[in-house]
Amino acid sequence: MFEGLRFSHWQAARDGNGIVVLALDRAGSSVNALSREVLEELDAILERVAIERPVGLVIHSAKPSGFTVGADLKEFVEYGRAGTVREAIERGQRVFERLACLSIPTVAAIHGACMGGGTELALACRMRIAARAPETRIGLPEVQLGIHPGWGGSARLPRLIGAPKALAMMLTGRAASAERALVDGLVDRLAAPDALLEEAKQLVAYPVHRSTGQRALAWLTNTWPARQILAPIVRRQTAARVSPQHYPAPFALIDVWRRGGSDIAQRLKLEARSVVKLAATPTAHNLIRIFFLRERLRGLAGDTAHGIRHVHVVGAGVMGGDIAAWSALRGFEVTLQDREMKFVQPALDRARELFEKKLKTPERVAAASARLRADIEGNGVSQAQLAIEAIYENPEAKKRVLSEIEGKSKSMAMDDRFHAQGSALIATNTSSIPLDELRVAFSHPQRFLGLHFFNPVAQMPLVEVVRHDRLDPVIEKRALAWVRAIGKIPLPVRGTPGFLVNRILMPYLLEAVRCHVEGVPDPVIDRASKRFGMPMGPIELADTVGLDVALSVSRELGPFLGLDLPPGIADKVDAGSRGKKDGRGFYVWKDGRPQKPHVDAGYRAPDDLEDRLILPMLNEAVSCLHEGVVDDADLLDAGVIFGTGFAPFRGGPIQYIRTTGADVIRSKLETLAQRHGERFMPKPGWDDPALR
Repeated sequence: MFEGLRFSHWQAARDGNGIVVLALDRAGSSVNALSREVLEELDAILERVAIERPVGLVIHSAKPSGFTVGADLKEFVEYGRAGTVREAIERGQRVFERLACLSIPTVAAIHGACMGGGTELALACRMRIAARAPETRIGLPEVQLGIHPGWGGSARLPRLIGAPKALAMMLTGRAASAERALVDGLVDRLAAPDALLEEAKQLVAYPVHRSTGQRALAWLTNTWPARQILAPIVRRQTAARVSPQHYPAPFALIDVWRRGGSDIAQRLKLEARSVVKLAATPTAHNLIRIFFLRERLRGLAGDTAHGIRHVHVVGAGVMGGDIAAWSALRGFEVTLQDREMKFVQPALDRARELFEKKLKTPERVAAASARLRADIEGNGVSQAQLAIEAIYENPEAKKRVLSEIEGKSKSMAMDDRFHAQGSALIATNTSSIPLDELRVAFSHPQRFLGLHFFNPVAQMPLVEVVRHDRLDPVIEKRALAWVRAIGKIPLPVRGTPGFLVNRILMPYLLEAVRCHVEGVPDPVIDRASKRFGMPMGPIELADTVGLDVALSVSRELGPFLGLDLPPGIADKVDAGSRGKKDGRGFYVWKDGRPQKPHVDAGYRAPDDLEDRLILPMLNEAVSCLHEGVVDDADLLDAGVIFGTGFAPFRGGPIQYIRTTGADVIRSKLETLAQRHGERFMPKPGWDDPALR
């Protein structure tokens, strides 16, 4: 059938029943990204398919990693530089429209990751089947890159599953599991992973037809009156979460859908025009940069194998228990140690809730639960390849526990020489204590490091991998590889007080408390921060983290940073008001939400409130870069964004300094120092070329 055609990225074959099976296997890559070459080859194949009209067409991936991760973003960046984004968008639309117009049954067989352009490729098929496995995730995450679907996603998805579900999926960028995709109508059938291809062929032979109710709902929610009624409602709901000035893509997407009619050509034209405009915005440039920074962090371990099967955690409090639960969720055998079972049981109960939320089916939940075991005696230490200390923030107590772990864990050969590749790793989850202070507890500190998780563990993507001057580089690489294996983003940092994230966050939180003491209403403080682009205001954040935790870290970091602890935190902690977990802190909390008091409409916030909150973070970021807490400015930006949520659309603190101008911000700091005190004086590092 395909004589004379040579393909680098696709494998095409006709089976005995006349069905063409088309496998995507991008050359030279571990994942399928839709590059220009990939699309051009697909176009040529589809042209031949249209001529020869086989019984049907099945498209799947030959990569174990999944269907496709979407468009090749490196190419997309180059299109932006060359001013050819429109041509690239229209090229993809033409290829997928050729697929959609085939007169034969077409099926996308999806396993693993199916994202962005990959989902748009699947939408151009008449039917979709997905592997019933936790790894199967189907999504359109383009809004997270500052754009929206551009290869037909916004034109086809609302008409497939109905506008409300489609808009929710595209506006959040959240991926759907295989089960969720089936319920929503995004896929037509599920199959066992090893039967996926055969079941896809069965769909060709016996196509499924959507119910009358599904078709009617999809049609009704996309009529002109429905679009004019629903669009303003969805826009208001979206504006309650994000600002159109900060994140224009969701609002552009709503407008594209509102204006799109019944003609697919018209909808595709609107989609392409909108994406081209969004691609030129600073928000898109910064969010795409962040995507590449995330990939860089995930690749820091290189090809190093972590060699970890069993994780032992000492300390079953919120952090230790949740680290243990997340490790078990990600497939590791875990033992959890504390003094008595009454301290471990709440962690096991929370873990069960996490497993049920993430894994859905009873079989998967049971398997994860079996991987997590209570271990009061601490016998699991000797079997573990990674032991994590996660007790309370007290240097002497931590040194005592770490010394006990080293005594029980396997590490040395008979001749007592150190072998980094085969030794067990020992880690502390301290949030602020310098590792040079803790490593004195070890006979062999080469295998000791910090693994600083953030609360809540299940939601926060970053883990700081904390170094000290005796750490073996192989141990560091293994730790980086393990963090990647549990689905987190690793950031190597020096073991100085507060490391990176807490060191930058603490001046921000303390200044917010100082503003509170001065009488600025808490909701006003939070609003000023959110206007800048922070995901949560500092007062609400302090309550969420826990005022006891904030107090402990501020006492540890305050002298190092030259910051006094303002009144307002210690008194609340002493009174038992630790924030969200107690139901009362700066705010009263009900059902997990802060009850923010009304602020008089006539109240006027201080003109410099936003600068007082944000500029101390920038000042400390410059100081961290100057002192080499991280290896370079890009890693600093990535760490602060993934660790604090720092306004992603601004690209991180260093990128924001570059955009605004280092001299401009330094001048503002000097002005604040004159008004409010020496704590605002610019720190060393503002002359660094990396800021320009």
